[in-house]
Amino acid sequence: MNLQYPWHLYLMAGIYIFAGIMHFVKPKIYLRIMPRYLPFHTPLVYISGVIEFFLGIGLCFSLTKNISIYGIICMLLVFLLVHFYMLSGEKAAAGVPKWLLIIRLPLQFFLMYWAYQYLTL
Repeated sequence: MNLQYPWHLYLMAGIYIFAGIMHFVKPKIYLRIMPRYLPFHTPLVYISGVIEFFLGIGLCFSLTKNISIYGIICMLLVFLLVHFYMLSGEKAAAGVPKWLLIIRLPLQFFLMYWAYQYLTL
């Protein structure tokens, strides 16, 4: 672990590690928001959890930091499919208010930008 990185990089790592773990602790939450057009919902929830977890871990090491950053950006781009799907109707929204779903879209781009900022470290 490289302790010379700023604390907020480790905060980001913790967020992705926690989110990855939550795919296993509360998989039903993620299953409810899976787009119907995707196959194999349960495996996809677990696979995305593993990927999110390991990308978070990868942020903590100089050897894997940049690979993890690119992985996080790609993952967030893919997750946009879920966010747009949730905007497609009430059932797809899974009870989340529409205003919150709309706010999540620019949040995804902020998270991508946040990750991108650490490529120069």
